[in-house]
Amino acid sequence: MTKIRWGLLSTAHINQKVMPAIRNSHYGELVAVASRDEQKARAYAKEYRIPLSFSSYEAMLASDQVDVVYISLPNHLHAEWMIRAMQAGKHVLCEKPFVLTIKEMDEVTRVKQETGCKILEAFMYRYHPQTQQVIELISDGMIGDVEIVEGVFQFPLKDAGNVRWNPQFGGGALWDVGIYPLSYAQLVMGEPPIQVFGQRKLTASGVDETFLGQMMYTRGRQAQLRSSFSLPYETRLSISGSAGRIIIPRPFHNMEDHRKICRVDASGKEHWISIPRFDLYTGEVDDLNRAILDNRDPILSLEETRNHLRTLLAFYVSAEKNRPVALDE
Repeated sequence: MTKIRWGLLSTAHINQKVMPAIRNSHYGELVAVASRDEQKARAYAKEYRIPLSFSSYEAMLASDQVDVVYISLPNHLHAEWMIRAMQAGKHVLCEKPFVLTIKEMDEVTRVKQETGCKILEAFMYRYHPQTQQVIELISDGMIGDVEIVEGVFQFPLKDAGNVRWNPQFGGGALWDVGIYPLSYAQLVMGEPPIQVFGQRKLTASGVDETFLGQMMYTRGRQAQLRSSFSLPYETRLSISGSAGRIIIPRPFHNMEDHRKICRVDASGKEHWISIPRFDLYTGEVDDLNRAILDNRDPILSLEETRNHLRTLLAFYVSAEKNRPVALDE
């Protein structure tokens, strides 16, 4: 069996979630890690039983022993290193948010088209059986026509030095966790919103520590999100339709701790549905593996990723102007 050889471009904490997924995937193997600190790279490779270590990102990209890189760098570095990876012939799984500007998105897309490399925004929940079950329930008409999506993702970020507090690094609650209910709403609605309205609470540095958002869609449909770095941990999603609703207690995170969703019918009766156990990160890894092996695009398209970005940017314009804003205004 052909194995896709993976390299970790950084030693970020999120790697500990993705490494087991690479090793458990059907078509991938973890072969390398890169750090700008040679001793750190060697120690990391030894600790996590990774065969190769590189003392720079450039060195790993130049290696012919790596096929795809996982990029978990701070947000403002995503575009640069995706482009450099593709130019070196490497496929890319990049953490969300993919990029921070439309200009960066255009450049990443252009290089992707020029090189033929496969790239994927890392929305792990999209591949979980729970999300697939939700979409099937909606497609089968079990809650009628979807009218409203409401999503929350928040947690208290206590580390004052965390890069997510830095506006120059693409910090802020909306970029980090608000993007999850935003993307889920786009998945359910099947399109980006036509207009958004956002409100935020800012830190002294200008980063949004709490962000509330309203998204208006065609046919009068709506979605709401709440994200925060200052409120107690909470993650949930509700989808309301003309004939019922779906309640998802763990839509994005800790899905192994609660593997049930609830369908509420038109009479208000609850129907709890159990979800099979499945590693949260394996699906995105194997989607990219199969895209490479089968020479197809990943399931989560670049068009969807672009629309995530357009919606995020419109939210920030709306919050700044304190009024509803169309997506490309």
